[in-house]
Amino acid sequence: MTPTLSGGEIILWEFLGTAALLLFGVGVVANVILPRSNADGDTSHWVIIVIGWGVGVLTGASIADKTGGHINPAVTIGLAMAGKTPWSEVPFYLVGQLLGAFVGATLAWLVYKLQFDANREQNADTVGIFATNPPIKKPVWNLVSETIATFFLVLFILVAPYQSPANYAAVTALVVGIGAALGGPTGYAINPARDLGPRAAYSVLPIPGKGTADWGYAWVPIVGPLLGAVLAGLLALVLPTAS
Repeated sequence: MTPTLSGGEIILWEFLGTAALLLFGVGVVANVILPRSNADGDTSHWVIIVIGWGVGVLTGASIADKTGGHINPAVTIGLAMAGKTPWSEVPFYLVGQLLGAFVGATLAWLVYKLQFDANREQNADTVGIFATNPPIKKPVWNLVSETIATFFLVLFILVAPYQSPANYAAVTALVVGIGAALGGPTGYAINPARDLGPRAAYSVLPIPGKGTADWGYAWVPIVGPLLGAVLAGLLALVLPTAS
């Protein structure tokens, strides 16, 4: 159980943690995809991406340790469903996470601004740097993928035999594994803030020649992770290890 904090403290720590997550996450994708970057054309790009997102989770969760290091609305909802986070605190978590995701993605854009500008003619495809963009867009099946991946992430957090901030490394390893094993179909959002915040940032940032933010798909990486979190929370309530 995390210590009692004010709403402002929750927003602050979740904001910082989620911003760090998105700085690392969007940054590693930009590093791989944009031209004239060190990782441009590297055939091991997916490995770089999943490791970068993993480090983002470790960094963000550690920074947000005072609130339990949720940095993910799905984790917050799952913990609330299982009775481990008060529902009265949930809105503060969500506000911090969404604002942090937006700012973290914007910081990554600032780091790579020159590369974005140099990529002017191909920037119509850069939404995938910020938000998930499945190679085969079938919303129902994409929803299934996101639900399953998030279910196991949240279930692990709820029932794993540790409750120590020192074990954020275990969750980091799991996120890397999810990316490697389950991330291909959708880009593994497994976190509504991770997708919604950067998608909103992409829609307003002055990126030359950028394409659409694809808001028609945006509901999938929101609903899928939340559904997976609710199912994991409900299961955790009846599992002996969740008591």
